[in-house]
Amino acid sequence: MSGNVVGAGAVNAVKEVWEKRIQILTEDRKREKEFQQKLVRIWEERITLTRLKEKVTRENGRVILKIEQEEWKTLPSSLLKLNQLQEWQLHRTGLLKIPEFIGRFQNLLVLDLSRNTISEIPRGIGLLTSLQELILSYNKIKTVPKELSNCASLEKLELAVNRDICELPQELGRLTKLTHLDLSMNSFTAIPPAVLSMPALEWLDLGSNQLEQLPDAIDRMQSLHTLWLQRNEIACLPESISSLKNLGTLVLSNNKLQDIPACMGDMTGLRFVNFRDNPLRLDVTLPPTESAEEEEQQELFGLQFMRTYIQESRRQAEREEGRGTDGSTDGRETHPSADPAGSADLLGKKNPQKPNAQAGPVRN
Repeated sequence: MSGNVVGAGAVNAVKEVWEKRIQILTEDRKREKEFQQKLVRIWEERITLTRLKEKVTRENGRVILKIEQEEWKTLPSSLLKLNQLQEWQLHRTGLLKIPEFIGRFQNLLVLDLSRNTISEIPRGIGLLTSLQELILSYNKIKTVPKELSNCASLEKLELAVNRDICELPQELGRLTKLTHLDLSMNSFTAIPPAVLSMPALEWLDLGSNQLEQLPDAIDRMQSLHTLWLQRNEIACLPESISSLKNLGTLVLSNNKLQDIPACMGDMTGLRFVNFRDNPLRLDVTLPPTESAEEEEQQELFGLQFMRTYIQESRRQAEREEGRGTDGSTDGRETHPSADPAGSADLLGKKNPQKPNAQAGPVRN
């Protein structure tokens, strides 16, 4: 009996020894595998860093990371070793997100990640206090973080063709150096209040959105010289628009305007306007031109059309007032256009310029 007990105890002891050896061997293999994986990661990071370094150039004294049409869905942490970069230009790379460590690139002046598949802007973007240009057009961004307002040096912001952006945080009104803002081809139904609060804004594109009207407070944008509002649903213009004394370019093509306010005749700073493809109530014919060259220039500028329209609108108002006073009529009538296509042709005619005048911008 005692012999059986001794034999069982010996077997258990041997079993424990082997189990311990197997456990140690398993742990050793696990550590070895982890070590090998670590070596692979280190090697891959070195290769990736080498590839990234090959994409770094110097232009006009700036250190620039430039990648075009190469697949980089994510950016590795090894990129932090290139923290001297002043500009990123990554286009058509399939980039899915801006890395969370973006805020550690304190020397960054320009961040251009347009034409990728980025879906959000990290809050760490606000740490880039020296950033001057942020270009994120042609992505899939839906919201803009309020932390962006901490980019105190920002002068240019482009968020065009993201489709689904419909509002901006009010805090962005604190971007006191922002002069250029492109929000075209998104889902805005009104000009964001933050935009009205940007004191230095000179160039604004809100074309191809869903704007139905302009706010009376638009006259707060006293630095504005270029305003693109083509392809919206705007049906009327506020009289306060005439207070934009520095406005030189105003594009309102493809909207639902039925009239041009007379106060716009006082906007002496305007150099280019476009009222093409609006259902205006008056059918205005411009005087014939003397040459094909003048006719071509007339097609490029809408100032003469605007002024002629305002004059005709005033004459019609005076005639109607006269009829209301004495019941008489002078036999003249002005009929609204019954042909939308013909009206569209008339709306495109522009003011002939002096021989040395430069053609204005064209955006339909």
